[in-house]
Amino acid sequence: MTDPLIPDQRPGQPEATRAPDVALNQASAPVSGASSATKNGAKEASPDSPGWERATLEKLAFASLTEQRLARRWRNFVRLAWLAFFILITWIVISRNGPAKDGFMPHTAVVEVKGEIASGAEASAELIVAALRGAFEDEGAQAVVLLINSPGGSPVQAGIINDEIRRLKAKHKKPVYAVVEESCASAAYYIAVAADRIFVDKASIVGSIGVLMDGFGFTGLMEKLGVERRLMTAGENKGFLDPFSPQTERQRAFAQTMLDQIHQQFIDVVKTGRGTRLKETPETFSGLFWSGQQAIELGLADQLGNLDFVAREVVKAEEIIDYTRRDNVAERLVKRFGAAIGEGSVRAIRSNAGLR
Repeated sequence: MTDPLIPDQRPGQPEATRAPDVALNQASAPVSGASSATKNGAKEASPDSPGWERATLEKLAFASLTEQRLARRWRNFVRLAWLAFFILITWIVISRNGPAKDGFMPHTAVVEVKGEIASGAEASAELIVAALRGAFEDEGAQAVVLLINSPGGSPVQAGIINDEIRRLKAKHKKPVYAVVEESCASAAYYIAVAADRIFVDKASIVGSIGVLMDGFGFTGLMEKLGVERRLMTAGENKGFLDPFSPQTERQRAFAQTMLDQIHQQFIDVVKTGRGTRLKETPETFSGLFWSGQQAIELGLADQLGNLDFVAREVVKAEEIIDYTRRDNVAERLVKRFGAAIGEGSVRAIRSNAGLR
């Protein structure tokens, strides 16, 4: 007997009785598709899949290209940096060689002495001597003019410049003139007396032929404040210039002897440079300074005149060419760059040698 709840499975069964099976299959189709997609995705992510090798090779190729591109950019940057550095060096060398010679055109060569005379300053012996050599060696330079506007400075730097002026004068047989603007005092006058003639303005400040050593002493103040100075030295006079330590009479006498010796050197240079033109008085070498007009009367200067006057009336070459050397910003950068390279090289050598 046939159960009415169970569909008849005979081949002749009508289509309507099979609808539930079809519907069930259609509803389950997306599940089967999702399962298939998951399997395919798993195959793509799997190292055993043929697409994995291609994707990996593409990634490696792109990474290699990116690395090559970055390396090429870095090489180009380094090359451009070195090119800029060599251009800068060339520009500095050209600028330091002084003005260009225009067929040895007759002219008046000028070297400025301005500001404090000290090592590392614009008025250092290094820069001024280099400028003087360039001026004297130029065949077109009819004379060399020192254009001075300085309150003074180091007697050592001034002495080096004075000696070099006298040497170059004897070697090249060219006259040297000093032209004073506002001030020519102390070490600046030390330089000026090496010139054949000194020209000043009537209101210029000239002279101050003396030597000084200055400092401060705080011993009394320290006692009032209850501060104790603890200074340890090897050598009883090692700290005699220390401002927090008392100065003995013996130390004071020693310093004074040294100053007197340097002062006498200054006096000898002035007498040698000015000769019989100097009208010496008890105040001449006392450290006082005078106006340009008074300096002429005392024989410390020769006559009134400025740079244009000297070039036109004395040298007879109105064309003025400046030979002054200046340590500009670019040059300082190059020096620092060179020092950094040198320091790095020394460190590398010491490291390779096993030194620390």
